[in-house]
Amino acid sequence: MSSKETIIRLVESKKDFFAKVSDDVWATPELGFLEFKSAKTLMDALEEQGFKVEKGLAGIETAFKGTWGSGKPVIAFLGEFDALPSLSQQASCNVKNPVEEGGNGHGCGHCNLGAGSMAAATALKEYMEANNLPGTVVYYGCPAEESGAGKTFMARDGVFDNDDIAITWHPGSTNNVWSVSSLANIVVFFHFRGVTAHAAAVPHLGRSALDAAELMNVGVNFLREHVIPEARMHYAFTDVGGGAPNVVQDRATVLYYIRAPKTEQVMDIYPRVVKCAEGAAHMTDTELTVEIKTALSDYIPNDVVSQTMSDVMVDLGPIEFSDEAKAFAAEMYKSLTDADIKSGIGSLKSYMSAEEAAKRVHEAIIPDVFPYKRQPVHMPGSTDVGDVSYVVPTAQLSAATAIIGTPGHSWQQTAQSKSILAHEGLTYAAKVMALTGLKFVENPDLVVKAREELNAETGGVYNCPLPKEIKPQP
Repeated sequence: MSSKETIIRLVESKKDFFAKVSDDVWATPELGFLEFKSAKTLMDALEEQGFKVEKGLAGIETAFKGTWGSGKPVIAFLGEFDALPSLSQQASCNVKNPVEEGGNGHGCGHCNLGAGSMAAATALKEYMEANNLPGTVVYYGCPAEESGAGKTFMARDGVFDNDDIAITWHPGSTNNVWSVSSLANIVVFFHFRGVTAHAAAVPHLGRSALDAAELMNVGVNFLREHVIPEARMHYAFTDVGGGAPNVVQDRATVLYYIRAPKTEQVMDIYPRVVKCAEGAAHMTDTELTVEIKTALSDYIPNDVVSQTMSDVMVDLGPIEFSDEAKAFAAEMYKSLTDADIKSGIGSLKSYMSAEEAAKRVHEAIIPDVFPYKRQPVHMPGSTDVGDVSYVVPTAQLSAATAIIGTPGHSWQQTAQSKSILAHEGLTYAAKVMALTGLKFVENPDLVVKAREELNAETGGVYNCPLPKEIKPQP
């Protein structure tokens, strides 16, 4: 039996186990840095599969790793398991029907992500163990990808420094290796404090914190013309100082996401945003406190690792979805709006003609594998996998666990994250990741080439955008 056939058999032999792990995490949706039940589920599974577990990485209670083996190369698999607020939804259901009104839900499929990466780590471990291959397999439980950038804290504290190759994936609607970068991001609160007063009788005695926050936003909106066009600065009020118009608001807080294609660009824009806030505080005679919540770097696709992973995917071929998965997908497709379907066509147009995409979208699930080709562009979102990619040569794949056109961060995604479709997609992703890891175990020269590429891209330097004094916070 070939190594490919053996890895496939190893993944298949435990697919039910890891589908249950995924479902168990799905059933306890927890927000970033609060994933205590989910982390325990994953740590218990790691121990059951023969990994030595260490928790509390980087001082984060829900960050952990499982290790097997010794020596080089060190192949790292990244797992996530945090959920999103307000996306509670019944499993495998094509109409909106929350499990708990207003509750959390796995609307980004991180329950699948964590279980699929562990399935890959387990299969590679068992293959290396059976064949007496040198090397170390590490599974990282990485909390708070959605809102807290857990991997940035972990990278800042050197958690990934000894790893040679990092491999991960993300649930999606297509099967391909990520070929684009992502946006670096600083997440920062601006707290204004003023003085209350009767807004009609003695407004001159008040100092409006809400006025300060609004003036800051005006300043930032004027700033947009004078930063690079690819930058994004978006904000939300998290405290408007109360609901009484006849009281001058003595407090107000506005939360900003400051994004740009490269970390150094974000670091250039950030102090200019702070100056807008400081100016607003001066104009209103209020006090300002700037509180960075988190930050993360842009993602660097490593061509050596990514191309190796893509070659594995092409060789493995399309996902062979079961009739049950196809039937579920057809039912789920009925939940999509015309706008969702149009969006699905748009995502397929990256891989095929517009005419073909318009036809294929109605298949609901796309089993095809789309080969890797590095693109000199960035996706509009951000991910803390970027910080790992500055430290370790990294590749990330997408595997179809949801129908084409599924809106990101939606109840439809939550519904599909516990389904036969998700189970089959995560099993496929596990095979790809395990086989990719084996390529680097068996070919040390590839490990060297991947590191040389990363050093050429970064100069061998990782400048963490997160100040040392910032601590993780839910």
